[in-house]
Amino acid sequence: MESLGPDDRALFESAGTALYEEMVTASGISTEDRRLVPGGDLHPALELLRSLGLVRMSSDSARWEAQDPAIVQSRVVSPLGQEGARLLSESSQWATAFGALSHAWRRAPQEIAGGPFTYLPLEEIDPFIASLVADCEEEVLTAQPQAIRDTKALPHVVLRDTALLERGARMRTLYQHSARRNNSTREYVAEITARGGEVRTLDEFFNRMIVVDRRTAILPSKETHRIALVVREPSVVAYLVDVFERSWERGRPFTSSEASVMRDIASEQRSMTLRMLIEGHSDPVSAKRLGVSPRTYAGYIADLKEEFEAETRFQLGYRIGRLGITGTDDEDGDEEITAD
Repeated sequence: MESLGPDDRALFESAGTALYEEMVTASGISTEDRRLVPGGDLHPALELLRSLGLVRMSSDSARWEAQDPAIVQSRVVSPLGQEGARLLSESSQWATAFGALSHAWRRAPQEIAGGPFTYLPLEEIDPFIASLVADCEEEVLTAQPQAIRDTKALPHVVLRDTALLERGARMRTLYQHSARRNNSTREYVAEITARGGEVRTLDEFFNRMIVVDRRTAILPSKETHRIALVVREPSVVAYLVDVFERSWERGRPFTSSEASVMRDIASEQRSMTLRMLIEGHSDPVSAKRLGVSPRTYAGYIADLKEEFEAETRFQLGYRIGRLGITGTDDEDGDEEITAD
């Protein structure tokens, strides 16, 4: 039997099965049926059924008759399954072989492995990260200023990161406080922490970063999000790790729901909103740095107006300035609000 492809299956599903069912119902179809003769609408479907052994001509050559599909199915499906198993095995062996090459490449001197800095175009970023995480031996550090928004990619990301944790590597991730309200991020965090991953949140804005085994870092390009920078220079990677560790120490555990932690988070977000106002940032910029939508940020401003008994943004700024507020966490709750 010739090998079957997607086009054969499409013909089988669209016309072949209906023709077969008609033959079963009518106890056969005349060989002189205009639909079945060469050039007829159903001739290709008939030829496919005949080649599969699902129909045959009656002994008197007057009718096309259906045959038991159970006998034919094993002849069609079993070879495909065997070929699929062979391809999966071959794919796995090729992946193992390439894994050894990737491992050697990552440990190669910088002048061989592309130098201390390499730029990746958009289409190469995700495959590179997947390969890097797959080769990780000890730890992945991730700073994600934005919550997970690509829900279609979520299952793939969960599978990749849980595989990392299940083979014994560590993973620590930083988000902004605002990510706690994102359903996709909460789902991801639940899967990761259940396998030993650690996630914390921070009030302040930070740039996206991934560091693997403290040897390779991936950063977004300053000019455009369509390019990523791969850093292998040991001193630069060590500096980025130190920045991460300092931020990690200030972070709040994502999974904690203690009242004191939630109060601290609310206080830190309030302080950062105050700093954005004092520094004169526009609302879109302030919202981005807080990791929230412009609408949510407008709600923060409305809360501050109510707190400081101000009717306008100008009046709010005046009262904040008069009180000498700088937006640092240690002064939260200590302001004495007085009437003008």
